[in-house]
Amino acid sequence: MQGSKLYVGNIGYSVTSEQLEELFSEYGEVKQVNIIEGKGFGFVEMSNPSEAEKAKEALDGSDYKGLTLKVDEARPPRKRPRGGGPPRRGQRRDYRRY
Repeated sequence: MQGSKLYVGNIGYSVTSEQLEELFSEYGEVKQVNIIEGKGFGFVEMSNPSEAEKAKEALDGSDYKGLTLKVDEARPPRKRPRGGGPPRRGQRRDYRRY
């Protein structure tokens, strides 16, 4: 594992950052926990990649509060294309209008 940030999926909506920190702290030092509200997933950053690997191996597929956790190495965020509206003042369109 290259990074120390983990994706944690299939967590209950009532699970708190403190509960996740307590769960993952059994496998090393937790640097940061970020739960995405109303989505059922979050991210846990461990202090180094070896601790993240230990936590992943131990917790992926395990039962937590009645749900089966999905734990994997977090991927970098995707770049989203800008735009979607009419061109701003001074910008050209890249197609011809008829």
